[in-house]
Amino acid sequence: MRILFFTGKGGVGKSTMAAATAWQLSKKNRVLIVSLDPAHSLGDIFGVTLKGRKSRFTDTLHLKEIDLHRLSKEYLQREINVLSFTYRYLQTLNLDNYFSVLKYSPGIEEYALLTGIEETITNEGNFDYVIFDTPPTGLTLRFLALPRVTIIWVDRLIQIRRKILEKRYTIHRIRGISSKEETLLSYNEGDDDVLKRLRTLKEDYQALNTILQGEDCTVVLVFNPDILSLKESQRLIEGLNDLKLPLRLLIDNKVTEENIEAAERVERDIRNRKDVAIERVFLSKALLDNKGGRLYDIPEDITSKL
Repeated sequence: MRILFFTGKGGVGKSTMAAATAWQLSKKNRVLIVSLDPAHSLGDIFGVTLKGRKSRFTDTLHLKEIDLHRLSKEYLQREINVLSFTYRYLQTLNLDNYFSVLKYSPGIEEYALLTGIEETITNEGNFDYVIFDTPPTGLTLRFLALPRVTIIWVDRLIQIRRKILEKRYTIHRIRGISSKEETLLSYNEGDDDVLKRLRTLKEDYQALNTILQGEDCTVVLVFNPDILSLKESQRLIEGLNDLKLPLRLLIDNKVTEENIEAAERVERDIRNRKDVAIERVFLSKALLDNKGGRLYDIPEDITSKL
């Protein structure tokens, strides 16, 4: 299965490019296109209504819009359940107030999106291509960075948890078990639920990070022939480099005869930052014929690189 992420500044046409690519690839492959952008436009592009579940557009093309609100609630509830079980020996404390503010914590939406990506990759192996239409640059970089950031944090938390167990074991040997509550605590690393959870998290995020950095994953950056698009694209390229994510194609979208010189300047400046193939898409080739419900084909030399 090939995984494609279409990203770029808001308004550059990445959703249209992702949709056009999905349409063209579906002529010879089974394709699923998934919108991760909270401001979904995928259903509008294809002229259908999507309600957070996978929908068949043709026999070889399926569409899906991620319900970020629902996904965030489900992610949060799963974590609350884990915390409630793991720290059940602290039931005498009022953890409800702590749990009630978790939904306002930074990163909930990013982790929810990452969960959506992971579940899609895991559960949709019958597709030849899975295409993700991402949110604008800032949110995209944050959730793509989460696997690496989480691995670093989890490594540190594992070290801290092991020290806690060592100290607890020392105290236990000195004092002995003196209360019923104390028998609920694990002193052996292999029996500690917190350490088990941390190690499972690390394995899961390492596996996902390996997929995102692998040969079967491609990031496609869409930009326009203007200075604002150029600057944000350069920031995104730097971010992808830092994360070691595979940027393999640049698409200069909405090129016209009137802005061809600007397109050449922007492409030249981007080439100075990254040695990746650049393809132009003229404005008229990225439109949707609503009456016929058919996407105009983007140039085949673009999809051949994917």
